[in-house]
Amino acid sequence: MKNFPRTNIGEISVSRLVIGTNWFLGFSHTSKAKDCFIKQNIEKRKKMADIFEVFLNYGIDTIVAPPREVLIQAIQEAQDRTGKKMIYISTPAFPVNKDTPVLGFDNDETKRILEQEAKSGAVICMPHQCTTDAMVDRCSRTIRKMDTLMKMIRDYGMVPGLSTHMPETIVYADETGLDTETYISIFNSMGFLMQIEVDWVARIIQSAKKPVLTIKPLASGQLRPLQGLTFVWNAIRPQDMVAVGVMSPDEAREIIEISFAILEKRFPDYQLQETRSKKSVKKN
Repeated sequence: MKNFPRTNIGEISVSRLVIGTNWFLGFSHTSKAKDCFIKQNIEKRKKMADIFEVFLNYGIDTIVAPPREVLIQAIQEAQDRTGKKMIYISTPAFPVNKDTPVLGFDNDETKRILEQEAKSGAVICMPHQCTTDAMVDRCSRTIRKMDTLMKMIRDYGMVPGLSTHMPETIVYADETGLDTETYISIFNSMGFLMQIEVDWVARIIQSAKKPVLTIKPLASGQLRPLQGLTFVWNAIRPQDMVAVGVMSPDEAREIIEISFAILEKRFPDYQLQETRSKKSVKKN
């Protein structure tokens, strides 16, 4: 079984296809009812481990997720089943308030969070968008107090990165030489949850000094996999990554095959869904 292409975040080798986790943890970006369905039916250690096992069989060993105990347990179960190590990219939130831009992050709370992240097995630590974007200053073109947080992440033995929904984050971090090895950025063909036009974000990704992990390539289920993935894989660089969430082992296999096919410049080999309206276009 062939392995999926890889890239590097700092000195760490990661798979270019990354396991997204919104569809495990109940963040559907669709409705409260869909969130509840995910939590009731998918947010289970065994179900997640079943999906991870499929990805691991293709060398897709990298996962991006917030710190959740059930997720850590599922990662461990998948590792025990396969004997393969997963690379955990964590996206913790660090508290911010009106004083943080001046006084910096709470030192004791930051240490507590980072100690927990390191203990959970996180290899790469990327402060979540709710932390990062709150500190972006468009007037000074800086990300306030983030240099201190990046250093503390290093001190705890993890590789620092930044998760963001703001295109400015990548630009300002590169301009100021901030010690970050990678970025998370929303990127999809319909501009879902993106703050500026798709072509502008594409150019920012192309110009980034560090690899970019693109998220929401399927616009949280509003784009079909072939549509969304064809755009993203062809619009990013060989060093960049795509995170995709799924809800079943079969869906994982489908995403993997479509991604392989796009990168190999061939049409994917997977079974299409069937409805009665397709009867007239099928070959006899």
